[in-house]
Amino acid sequence: METIYVDVLIVLNIYVNYFLLRITAKLTHSPLKTGRCIAASFYGSLFSLMILLPELDSLLNIAVKLIAAVTVVAAAFGIKSRKRFIMDTAAFFAANFILAGTVYAVYTWLRPESVHFNNTYFYIDLSLLVLILTTAGLYFGVCIFSIFTGRTPAGEGCYSVFVRYRDKVVSFEGLADTGNSLIDHFTGLPVIVCSSESFGGSGTETGLRKGFRLIPCSTVSGNGIMQVFTPDEVVIADKLSGERKQVDAVIGLGNVDSAVFDPSLLKG
Repeated sequence: METIYVDVLIVLNIYVNYFLLRITAKLTHSPLKTGRCIAASFYGSLFSLMILLPELDSLLNIAVKLIAAVTVVAAAFGIKSRKRFIMDTAAFFAANFILAGTVYAVYTWLRPESVHFNNTYFYIDLSLLVLILTTAGLYFGVCIFSIFTGRTPAGEGCYSVFVRYRDKVVSFEGLADTGNSLIDHFTGLPVIVCSSESFGGSGTETGLRKGFRLIPCSTVSGNGIMQVFTPDEVVIADKLSGERKQVDAVIGLGNVDSAVFDPSLLKG
C-alpha cells in the first residue's frame, strides 16, 4: 500500500466536508455560519482516519457513516427542530455517498496511483493548490446549477409569509425561489410576489389605489408591469424550525398561489 500522510488526509477531508456542508445548506435553505462550518468540517475529517483500518463490513461502514453524518450536521447546523435536522442529515448523508460513489467509480475504472480508497473514504496525493481550485470549481458549479434550477423541493411548503398593511394581515404559503430576482428600483428592496386577489388588485391595472405603484417586470411569458406597495411589516416563518424573521421587502401582486421570495432574504 502506498504511503498515506495523515496531515494531507485531514486537510483533504476538511475541504471536502466544508464543500458538502455548504451544498447541504444550499439544498435545504438552512443558515450556516462560517465558524461552525469550519469546526464541523474539522471534526468530520477525523472520521477519515478509518481509511487506515482494515476493510470493514458494508453494514458497519454505513452505520459509522450515518453516525458521522448525524454528529457533523448537529455540530454545523444545531438541532432546531426534528424535521429540519432530519432533512439536513439526509441531504448531507446523500451528498457524502454520491461523492464517495463517484470517486470509487473513477478509482475502479482508471485505478490511478494517486488515489487510495478504503471504507468509503479516499486519499488523493495532490497539491494543496489543486485541491483548493478543485473544490472551488465544484462549489461554483453547484451555485450555477442552483441558479438555473431555481426552486428546490426543500424550499416548497417550508415557509409561511405574513404581510401586514394598514389594518390588514394576510398570510401565505412561502416559496423560496432563486428565480425571483425582482427589485423595486424606487426603494432598492427585493419584491415578494403574492396573490393579487389577497389585496384586491389584478397586478397590472393602471387605476392605482393610494400607496400602490407600477414597476416593470420580466417573466417566462414576457415583459410586463406589476403593482407593488410597501407593507408595514413582512415576516417569514420557517415551519420546520419555528424561526421567524422580519424582512425588508415590497409586495408585488401577481398570478401566484404562494408568496414567492428570494431565499437570500433569510440570510444575515
